[in-house]
Amino acid sequence: MSRPARILSRTGMYHIIFRGINRQNLFEDERDFRKLLEIIERVKKEFEFDLYAYCLMSNHVHLFLKEKNKGDIKSIMHKILSIYVSWFNYKYQRSGSLIGNRYKSEPIENEKYYLSLIRYIHQNPLKANMVKLLFDYLWSSYNYYLTENKNCIVDTDFALEMFSKNKKNAIKAFKDFHNIFDDENFELSDKKRLTDEQLKRKMLEIAKIEKLSDIALQDKQNRNAILRNLRNKGFSIRDIERLTGISRGVICRV
Repeated sequence: MSRPARILSRTGMYHIIFRGINRQNLFEDERDFRKLLEIIERVKKEFEFDLYAYCLMSNHVHLFLKEKNKGDIKSIMHKILSIYVSWFNYKYQRSGSLIGNRYKSEPIENEKYYLSLIRYIHQNPLKANMVKLLFDYLWSSYNYYLTENKNCIVDTDFALEMFSKNKKNAIKAFKDFHNIFDDENFELSDKKRLTDEQLKRKMLEIAKIEKLSDIALQDKQNRNAILRNLRNKGFSIRDIERLTGISRGVICRV
């Protein structure tokens, strides 16, 4: 069976994640981390995409980028991964796949979530208890945002200017924003996507109601309890919004 076609972003922005096969390490030493960043920088110059955030964890990688031309994402990721895998296999005298399945990509269409996604990516090492302070982690883009350096791999102005046109004020606000932890989850699932009918049946079963539209008719306390339960069971904000008709803002606040 052929793989489903990727959904292309209207904004050109994507949250990308790729993992080591069977969750094995993608990086064995510091040189491996540096090599992937060198490759990303080289491909970035070729395709002229913007990179807003990255985090290289031991067995997976997060990227938040914006392609220059629609559909470039496929060529960008193919080149980054093929070069790195070839280099890694040669270095460690191994063969075969290194990346589990294929990379996951989520179009980012709503500007309200740009900053939250950047924070989510940067907070990965903290949530994994790898460091106590964000700037202690060497393999994320966080520290690039705290300097005036223009010659860096990350396009920091995009996010900083959302806080302030004054660079120093923007950096302070950026740091304060990253000290906030919320429940927003941008993790991309490896699981096969269910059909809408399957999603509806599962939601109805969890909510114990006859129609999903009835959730919006509940009193606020019951409605919020149902929404919270759906999120805790792994349903995405996008699917809950789409199938219940309840706005994304309400779901996020819950």
